[in-house]
Amino acid sequence: MSAVRIRDEQSQAPHFEHVAVAVREHLGFAALPRVGDIDRETFQREYLEPERPVVLQNLACDWPALRKWTPEYLGAKHGDRLVKVYDASFAAPGSSYMGAVRQLSFREYLELVVSGSLDARMFLYNIAKQMPQLVDDIVLPAIADGFSRRFVFLFAGCKGSATPLHYDIDMAHVFHTPLTGTRRITLFSPSDSANLYQHPCTVRSYVDLNSPDFRKHPRLRKTHGYRGRLVAGETLFIPSRYWHYVEYEQGGYAISLRCRHQRLRTRMKGYLYLGLLSPTDRLLNRLFGEHWFEWKDTRAHAVADAKDRPLSTSGSAGPH
Repeated sequence: MSAVRIRDEQSQAPHFEHVAVAVREHLGFAALPRVGDIDRETFQREYLEPERPVVLQNLACDWPALRKWTPEYLGAKHGDRLVKVYDASFAAPGSSYMGAVRQLSFREYLELVVSGSLDARMFLYNIAKQMPQLVDDIVLPAIADGFSRRFVFLFAGCKGSATPLHYDIDMAHVFHTPLTGTRRITLFSPSDSANLYQHPCTVRSYVDLNSPDFRKHPRLRKTHGYRGRLVAGETLFIPSRYWHYVEYEQGGYAISLRCRHQRLRTRMKGYLYLGLLSPTDRLLNRLFGEHWFEWKDTRAHAVADAKDRPLSTSGSAGPH
């Protein structure tokens, strides 16, 4: 393993037990709802239509992938394939913005996941395109319409890595199932976007949930999030536009299935972000770097601060 090096060192890995205590002192979280067996009608009525997150404990229990996809099996089948590996610099302004740290063979990366403790992640790796034989080991759920076998994404991370706070740009519903390892999941409703200081032209927030700075981000106190642990074999339903922050307590990998949103308007908004706003953000980052980031941050604060100002019309207060 000494020949494989990633930018971040082990000393930079989050200390999860300390983090959990620190965040609970300042931010209130509800426990993630959890259900065992659930039928289609109940799921759609109680979770899909109202867009409420839930952990589905038995949704993936019959997936062959849960039994077959050991690191040894995946390495033997697809270990020579090169994969892109990312770290925290993915969201930082500058030349590395939204870029990979480097490429490794899938076998080397799996070795890191098993034994490493640093910030090294894979995400949105479409196995339906890159490793199509593996899709046969995934059973598409029957509890909702809109799943596609063309978009089956692999996510992975080493112990101590974290996925920055964001929501998914295509506005799809996400069904996220770890196959190995445990994760600590934090979720926020779309209604908290201003409270999380969302950067314009992006689906990202740069607030620090582990060490929140309430002088810089006072509206963080107004958030109402969920927090819970997700273990191998469980499926987290992340509704469209729900913010999520994922901490890898153990190294592991997961499958995310996407389910198109039932409303055309929401799907069109996803196309707008994918086709216009995200490319614009990348271009302006290349041209202006830190200055573009600072403008977005200033704008995020302005939007959040406006939430605290009363509306007025002709000098009178807003609605009573």
